[in-house]
Amino acid sequence: MAHPYGQQPYGQAPYGAPPQGQYPGQPGYGAPPPAQYVPPPAGQYGAPGGMPGQPGMPGQMPYGGAPIAGPPPGMDPQVYLWFQSVDTDRSGQITAIELQQALVNANWSHFNAETTRLMIGMFDRDFSGTINLQEFAALWNYIQQWKGVFEQTDQNRTGSIEAHELTGAFQRMGYNVSPQFANMVVCKFDTLGRRQLTLDNFIQACVMLKTLTDNFVSRDAQRQGNIRLSYEEFMCLAVANKP
Repeated sequence: MAHPYGQQPYGQAPYGAPPQGQYPGQPGYGAPPPAQYVPPPAGQYGAPGGMPGQPGMPGQMPYGGAPIAGPPPGMDPQVYLWFQSVDTDRSGQITAIELQQALVNANWSHFNAETTRLMIGMFDRDFSGTINLQEFAALWNYIQQWKGVFEQTDQNRTGSIEAHELTGAFQRMGYNVSPQFANMVVCKFDTLGRRQLTLDNFIQACVMLKTLTDNFVSRDAQRQGNIRLSYEEFMCLAVANKP
């Protein structure tokens, strides 16, 4: 298999991004390859929960009234209904707060605020601070893809992944990182203090890894696995990757 940058055998790279051509059609921002990961059945991870004031049952999509208009041509009707459910104020736009209240992990906890802000920012093409129906459709597809990766990684079916499982996931994605690094990531992104990652934390960690790798690669012209950064360049990278 070719090295990501065509210079060394795969697996011996100084850093690990997926080899070119291995993941055809891979979207940006660290999204997994849809051709290799089949989304699991709905209702396990990341499914919208109940309306405000109601318990959020994973996989349920309660909706308080019929949509005013049907989905536009080419739009998945199910995605359209999800959008109507999440858009609680019927503004036609979804905020990070609305998205956070709609998405739940397998343990019924809502997605953390940092992850929802991160995802809104990634798909907010017009920089409005919110996402419209078309932007939401792209975001929903993104979440479904990550659900597939998460379920394959969660080998013991606990609804969360541990450091040794994360190590394997990173390696399958092509990132040349150590178990010690994966353990540090779990400690950093685990918001519950259990040394495990829920789906929202897993997405946030993987986006961070992809973004930092891309920034590193752009500065490693000789593909040696080493770069030199000025103090300000380092600080800019740190600020740019703050959720």
